[in-house]
Amino acid sequence: MSGRPVNRHRFAKKKMSDNKKKRPAPLNVIWLYMIVISILVAAYTGKMGAIGTASFDSAKAAVTLALGLVGGMALWLGIMKVAEAAGLMTAISKAISPLMRWLFPEVPADHPAMHAMIMNMAANMLGLGSAATPMGLKAMAELDKLNPNKGTATNAMCLFLAINTSSVTLLPLGVITIRAAAGATSPGSIIIPGMMASACSTIAAVFMAKFLASRNKEAVLTGDALKSDEKIVNPIAETEKLPPSLFGKVVAWISILAFVAAIPYTIVKAGGMPATFLDGVISSSVWLIPILMGTLLMGGYLCGVSVYETVTAGAKEGFDTAVRIIPFLVAIFVAIGMLRASGALEIFTSFVGQYTSAVGMPAECVPHALLRPLSGVGAFGYMAEIVNNAPDSLASFVSSILQGSTDTTFYVLAVYFGSVSIRRTRHALAAGLTSDVVGITAAVIFANMFFGG
Repeated sequence: MSGRPVNRHRFAKKKMSDNKKKRPAPLNVIWLYMIVISILVAAYTGKMGAIGTASFDSAKAAVTLALGLVGGMALWLGIMKVAEAAGLMTAISKAISPLMRWLFPEVPADHPAMHAMIMNMAANMLGLGSAATPMGLKAMAELDKLNPNKGTATNAMCLFLAINTSSVTLLPLGVITIRAAAGATSPGSIIIPGMMASACSTIAAVFMAKFLASRNKEAVLTGDALKSDEKIVNPIAETEKLPPSLFGKVVAWISILAFVAAIPYTIVKAGGMPATFLDGVISSSVWLIPILMGTLLMGGYLCGVSVYETVTAGAKEGFDTAVRIIPFLVAIFVAIGMLRASGALEIFTSFVGQYTSAVGMPAECVPHALLRPLSGVGAFGYMAEIVNNAPDSLASFVSSILQGSTDTTFYVLAVYFGSVSIRRTRHALAAGLTSDVVGITAAVIFANMFFGG
């Protein structure tokens, strides 16, 4: 009889623990109320027809986007396989291993997940969004192989997502190009304050992800827990290499020298060096993706990698990933489309804008700040509209910096986690939203500091 109270107490504690584990993920509740708020607002604004149409249009746009990603993912995942097989990613990983090991202690330094994360971050820094997304999805797939609890995000996954949503950007070439086309007096004046704001959002993302992970102790597989024969799980890198013949090497090096010679040829053909450094950066930005592609493929060829077979083998993963993310894209796109069509964003921004102006954030920038975590295309389009209307205004300056200081948090979480069927996102959303708030705040502060200076 004396054991009954103890057993009941233990049963109650276990039941409370189970209920705590079964709580819905924050993204589930947020997504639900995005839909509910859209319907409620539309009921009072008379836009029920608009949100109904928006739901179908957004679902169609999501599928179109997913299908459009197939080609890019197939191409870049294939090229990344070549870089892995050539040993390039291992060399880069070793060069920055102290930082990456501190950030991701549970991921072995020679694991393909580390390679994919490095490539994703490098592409984001250079503004190569078309290459960053496939590499990010590849990184999530590799991180999931280290996941002992399928369906639940690991600390490494949460931190990687937080860094992605903080949008580490060195050269926001797309924004600079829009400002230059609109006739801004100094299109590149956003580079320094933009880098500072981006750095703040990234630091905040890392700090919050690390802090929340330390408070939420869960079983996570670490590099030390792996068996010695499990630390390298990259069969592509272990395949037999067939170095090219002497003739093949000569032709390859002639091609490289011919490309190097094309640089001064292009300068002469264009009538000389660009007038300013910024003009040079903008004009050369179109070279980035072809140079990256050619470097990785030629490097793989010279290292003996069968580039065609390796690219096609890696490309198969792109098709599978594109299909897996369609349901998650449809869900998030429909919620965002309905929220915009209902007029809820406009009502909120008209109310909040009168207060943000007092702290240096023009009212017209508030919708951009709200759109940035939700829709990359919508946020970029809104920023372009502000810049085109008044390219040298404070609103244009703030919006341009804000565009590069954060990323589409909800989109990134839905797509990246959806690609590996993660249902329990743990602290990833909190870390991402913290990064957004810090990034937006930093963008406003630095924009006011550097505007007109």
